Amino acid sequence: MDISPAEPSARTRIWAVGISRLSGLYQDILADYEDRAEVRLVARGFDDAVEAIGQAAPGAVDVVVAAGSNGAYLRSRVQVPVVLVNVTGFDVMDALTRARRSAQSIGLITYGEPPMELSRFTSAFGITLEHRSYRSAQDAENQVLDLKEHGVHVIAGPGLVTDLAEREGLRGVFLYSHASVRAAFDTALEVAHGGRLEAAKRSRLDIILSHLRDGVLTIDARGRIDAINPRMSEICGISARAAIGRPLNELLPGLEMPLPGGAEDNAEWIHTIGAKRYVMHVIALRTQGAQTGLMLTAQESQAVQRIDRSLRSRHRPAQLIARYRLNDLLGEAETMCHLRDLAKRYARSDATVLISGESGTGKELVAQGIHNASHRHAFPFVAVNCGAFPETLLESELFGYEDGAFTGARRGGKPGLIETAHGGTLFLDEIGEMPLPLQTRLLRVLQEREVVRLGANEPTPVDIRVVAATHRMLEQLLEQGRLRDDLYYRLNILRLRVPPLRERRDDLPGLLRAFLARAARRADVALPTDALVQALLPACVVYAWPGNVRELENVVERVAIFLSAGDGGEAGLVQRCKAVIAQPARMWAEIAPELLSATAVGGLAPSLKESGRDRERVLIRQLLVECGGDQREVCRRLGISRSTLWRRMREDTEAASNSP
Repeated sequence: MDISPAEPSARTRIWAVGISRLSGLYQDILADYEDRAEVRLVARGFDDAVEAIGQAAPGAVDVVVAAGSNGAYLRSRVQVPVVLVNVTGFDVMDALTRARRSAQSIGLITYGEPPMELSRFTSAFGITLEHRSYRSAQDAENQVLDLKEHGVHVIAGPGLVTDLAEREGLRGVFLYSHASVRAAFDTALEVAHGGRLEAAKRSRLDIILSHLRDGVLTIDARGRIDAINPRMSEICGISARAAIGRPLNELLPGLEMPLPGGAEDNAEWIHTIGAKRYVMHVIALRTQGAQTGLMLTAQESQAVQRIDRSLRSRHRPAQLIARYRLNDLLGEAETMCHLRDLAKRYARSDATVLISGESGTGKELVAQGIHNASHRHAFPFVAVNCGAFPETLLESELFGYEDGAFTGARRGGKPGLIETAHGGTLFLDEIGEMPLPLQTRLLRVLQEREVVRLGANEPTPVDIRVVAATHRMLEQLLEQGRLRDDLYYRLNILRLRVPPLRERRDDLPGLLRAFLARAARRADVALPTDALVQALLPACVVYAWPGNVRELENVVERVAIFLSAGDGGEAGLVQRCKAVIAQPARMWAEIAPELLSATAVGGLAPSLKESGRDRERVLIRQLLVECGGDQREVCRRLGISRSTLWRRMREDTEAASNSP
C-alpha cells in the first residue's frame, strides 16, 4: 500500500515581488501560469514587501519570486521560500548589445558578481565597459553617480539601477528578460511542490510524535533542543515553545547522558525526573555519515513494567497455567470450609504462604487456587518440586545461567524458573527437601526480590509471590539442622494446613460421587453412581487412607475400569454392578486389596460377614454418636437398609449382655 504524501491538489500560491519594469515582465507572463499557480503581484520593495508578506494569512503564500537586492533582502527576513530571478549570460549580452547602439561608453551595474561570460564577450566584440556591483539601494545610487562622473551615458542593470540612471539623465537598459523570469517561476513551482510534500511529511510526523506515550526530543550539534513532543514537555514541566532553542542541560539539569556508540549507535540508562524514574534512550542522528544531533526518548519505568507483565501474561507456555481454583477443593467438612475461606483471604495478599499436609491431600491444588484467586492470575504459575532434582541441576533450573557459565550451558544463557514466574506465583513443592546451599540463595530471593543467574554479576529484579508446601514437620528439620531457621521464618508467614482424609470422613460420599462421575467420563461408560457409592462407602469409612484423596481417586479409577471391563453391553454392566453391590468384600479383594489388609483397617478380616462383624458393630456405634442417633443417616453412610442396621444393633446389644 502506497502511503507517500499525496500531491497537493490546490494551485501553488506565488507572490511576485518587484517594482517598475520587473513588475511589467511579471504581468507579461501571467497568462502562461494561470492553470498551475495563483500569482499575486506585489509592487513593493524591501521593508514594505516584508511587512506585506508578514501580514498575510497562514498558507496564503507558498513561495516568493523577487530579483536583485530586493530578493536578497526578502530571503533573509521572511519565513517562506524566496526564489531569485537570476541574470543569465544571455541577459547581459542582450542588454549590452542594446546599450552599444546608443553610446560607445557603457556601464553595467549588477547585484553581486556578473556572469563569467562577461569578460569573454567584451573582449570578443571590442566593447569598452565599466562594471560595478552593489549590495544595497544606497550603494546602487552611489555606483550610478560614479559612472556618470566617468562620462558613462548608458547604464545596464536591474530595475532599481535603471530607475536611478534615468533619474540622473542617463539612459537605462533593463537587464532581465522574459526567459529569466519564466525560469524563476518554474523554479518557484518546484520549490512550492517540494515544500508542500515536506510540510505534509512534517505534519504527519508531528501528529505521530504528539500521540506518542513516550517523551521525545531532538537536539542539534550544539546541544540545543530543536524539537520536542507534548509528552516530553509534560515530563520536563515546560512548554514546547519555551523549550525550543534551549540547551538540554538547562532543561534537564543533572542528566548524565552516555554517548551513543557501537554498531547500534545508541545508549540506554535510568534517570529520575521529579519523583519518577524513566528509562532514557539516546540515538545518534546522522546525515551522510556525520553526526548532526541526538534524539532522546523517555519512558516511565512503571509503563515498561506494565508492558513486560502484559507480554509475559500473553506468551505464557501452557504448562505455566494454574488449572485449579479454590472451588475445586471438594468437601463440606468444617475443616475444608475453613481452609477455603482462609485461602481466599490469603489470596488477597502477596505474603509468602506455607502449606503443610500429608502426601495426597491436595497441597498443589490449594496453591493453584490461591494463584487464580489473586491479582496475579493472568501471569505464570511455576511449580518446582525441590526434591525431584539433583542439587546442581536444581540450582541452574531455579536461578538460570549466563552464556558459558558451565560446560554444556545453552548458548545465550537461559532464564531460571524464578525469572519465568515474574509477575506470577512460584510454587516450591517439598521445600523441606531443598539442599542447604540453595536455601541461602533462595533466602536472598525472598528478601531482595532479585535473582542472580549462574555466571552473572548483576542481579535481575523479579516480582513474584512465593507459595511453599511440605509434608514434613519443618520444626523437626530445624532441630536436625537440615533447614535454615531464617528461611523457615521467611516462609512461615501465612500458614495453611490441608487436613488428611481420615479427619473428614463425612466428605467420603461426596468425594466418591464426584470421582466416580469423573472416572466414568474418562472410561466412557455409564455407571450407577449412587448405587456404587452405597456399596463402596462401608469399606471406605473404615479405611485409614494413608494416601489421602489421591489414593481414593486412584481406587475409584480402578473400580470404574473393573466394572467396565468385559463384554455384555449395558445389560451386562448392570448385572456386574448388582453383583459388586451384593458382594462388596469380593470386589475389594479383586480391585483394592489394600482396603482389606489387617494393618490398613486395624484388623478388618477379608470377610465382613464373619470375622469383621465386631469391627462393623464398632463402626455403627461411632456413626450413631456422630449422627446424633439419626439411624437414617447412618444407613445412608454405610449403604445398608434399616432392617440390617436394626439387626446389627440388636446383635450388638446381645453381645454386650452376654459379655462377662
